[in-house]
Amino acid sequence: MPDAPTAMILVQNNAEGDVLTCVEGLSFWGGVDPDTGVIIDAHHPDHGACLAGKIVLMPSSRGSCSGSGVLLQLARNGCAPAALVFREDEDILTLGAMIAERLFDRPVAILRLSPMVYDDLSKATVAKISGNELFFDGQAVALSHPDLDELVLNDTDRAMLTGQEGPALQVAMEVLCMMAASQVACDLVDVSRAHIDGCILAHDANLDFAEKMHKMGAKTRIPTTINAISVDRKNWSSQGVVPDFGNKASRLADAYVNMGARATFTCAPYLLDDTPQLGEAIGWSESNAVIYANSVLGARTEKHPDYLDLFIAMTGRAPNTGVYLDANRAPVCELRVVLPETYDDALWPMLGWLAGCKSPSGIPVLTGLEHASPSSDDLKALCAAFGTTSAAPMLHVRGHTPEGEQPLVAHAAVFDITPRDLALVWQEFNTGDAEVDLVAIGSPHASLSECRKLAEFLHGKTCDPQTAMIVTVGRKVLEDAVLEGIVDVLRCAGAQVIADICWCSITEPVFPPETKILMTNSGKYSHYANGLTGCEVRFGSLEECVQAAVTGHAGIEPPSWLL
Repeated sequence: MPDAPTAMILVQNNAEGDVLTCVEGLSFWGGVDPDTGVIIDAHHPDHGACLAGKIVLMPSSRGSCSGSGVLLQLARNGCAPAALVFREDEDILTLGAMIAERLFDRPVAILRLSPMVYDDLSKATVAKISGNELFFDGQAVALSHPDLDELVLNDTDRAMLTGQEGPALQVAMEVLCMMAASQVACDLVDVSRAHIDGCILAHDANLDFAEKMHKMGAKTRIPTTINAISVDRKNWSSQGVVPDFGNKASRLADAYVNMGARATFTCAPYLLDDTPQLGEAIGWSESNAVIYANSVLGARTEKHPDYLDLFIAMTGRAPNTGVYLDANRAPVCELRVVLPETYDDALWPMLGWLAGCKSPSGIPVLTGLEHASPSSDDLKALCAAFGTTSAAPMLHVRGHTPEGEQPLVAHAAVFDITPRDLALVWQEFNTGDAEVDLVAIGSPHASLSECRKLAEFLHGKTCDPQTAMIVTVGRKVLEDAVLEGIVDVLRCAGAQVIADICWCSITEPVFPPETKILMTNSGKYSHYANGLTGCEVRFGSLEECVQAAVTGHAGIEPPSWLL
């Protein structure tokens, strides 16, 4: 694979503005207001800063694959950064800028710089991009373009690229080739299945993109599942959802179904019956699903941005880079975990969140857990929380994941995670008062086994009339839970069970408008909830969430195992 140049321009646009350097990566979805460009991630060091019109530097993005859609929305409403500058590989925002330029004529300049040039630029107050040069502090840095001629394509790829199979496939292959070249990939790889993430109506950009591609004749050619959407597709009209929003959200979901995707509507496609196999190359978006597929199932997929997921589904091809390659799946750091003497299921999301903080861009291996017995639900929670604080598409857990015995790369960093670290995360997550208005379960979508545990904890009890409890699930889990009688138990206790939507996409009035304090067992939602809803958060185990739903109050002190 050829070496990357020291200064590359991935999306061309002349730009000038103040330099804003973010010391940490940022998830645009859940971290940036799509209408204003203000950072809303309450856990980010630059919370409250406005990105609009700035030359924004960050090591890489992190978090949700849906960040590409947020950037597209910002570009279309004039609130995007003047340019985004990265020091490391970055796909999500780069792809959003490519779509903004190619399909909507709203370019946002994207640069990738070597560490030395990046560090020099970070000390500047203003910068300018003109043509193929970057100017700051008296310096002029030449910017090279990705070399598309180095990319090896097969006959089918070339037929799509030259428009022989229609305009939709031509756009798809053009963008795939640009992304592959920007990643310095040598070729494309066949993938067997796809998962579409960009089907949440967080803004109109997602709807406009999907309907534009559908009108161009886009069709999937490999089995494709769809992420959670923004409404309960079958029941939203009876739930008080505003018709304009409900109809738009339904149109967005229908556009992908009409392009050939299955109406699965779940952010946890690994809970479906047909799961990817060890070593299988797939093309998934949705950060938690990608990390679970790579880490727990041993399948292979990059954390593909929204919109690129559709292009992969249309072509059955993906850039052959990143964790599709053996060499890039090795752990680059070791996280030595010292477990408390006792613990409950709240351990795993906190551990995942911490692992991402310790390894914000590289793949870690967690050691010290060899004698623990994490369930698939524990690993799901671990992976989802990891994705909020790390840009890496996977992690290893020594003794528990298929590739967990892989040796570390040379000169790998080593960090410790202690019970004190976990206690500090508990404090970070628990910012709200004790009185709980809403208990939120299902981020990612609750599994059937989680629903069974909820039914056990709630059996014979009733939720406090002032505290709502909502469980979000995929259609398959809902169907199975109904057959087992679980849904009847939950509803008798006063809990709502809702399909198709999840906590990343839920809106009022399904999300209770009067909510000020919510409680969740999800590390992912603990991280994003304040930015998405404005509510303060309480966090705890599944059983503690049930206790809060029944009593209306959460414990103020950390659990005894953290003390």
